Amino acid sequence: MDRKTLLLAPGHLPRTAWPGEPGNAVIAGHRDTFFRRIPDLQTGDEILVSRNRRVYRYVVERRAVVDPTEVAVTKPTLDSRLTLITCYPTYYIGPAPKRMVVVATLQPEIPNSPPRQQ
Repeated sequence: MDRKTLLLAPGHLPRTAWPGEPGNAVIAGHRDTFFRRIPDLQTGDEILVSRNRRVYRYVVERRAVVDPTEVAVTKPTLDSRLTLITCYPTYYIGPAPKRMVVVATLQPEIPNSPPRQQ
């Protein structure tokens, strides 16, 4: 993932799980475009991720503000989680000094339910 990718859309961090798969799926995005609403997310909020014609439902477990050097949030996990990362604070002009991290856990599909439409 590079700066050019992040200008087009949020980017999947290489060597992390893909959404819907076991492990830690890490996605980064710019705070002033695609991820500008991330600071509004609260524990219990739902995040829907569409991938390969399927919709995965995650529920926010926690959020934190960390230093850019705090890479532990990108490490593999045994559970299926989604980690969203953006620069913080959102109003900062220039390179922001911190990162906001939102961690959400994958929720089981409801058997025999129709796929969600967007």
